Amino acid sequence: MGFSSIWHWIIVLVVVLLLFGAGKIPRLMGDVAKGVKAFKKGMADDDDDEPTSAERKAIDDSKSADAAPSAKTKEDAS
Repeated sequence: MGFSSIWHWIIVLVVVLLLFGAGKIPRLMGDVAKGVKAFKKGMADDDDDEPTSAERKAIDDSKSADAAPSAKTKEDAS
């Protein structure tokens, strides 16, 4: 008995075919395959979106330059 019995698998197959029908199973598997492909594409896009170390340095430099107020703007305000 157990999961290795051929009769067990035949009964499971019959129950699955009765519940889902013979035409619905291939469509279901096609939808699963599309989902896996979309997931893989999304993971590849995430890898491409990460900035390189040179891009990160340029972003950090521009942020620090924008954050430091200049002396001229303080004098112009008075």
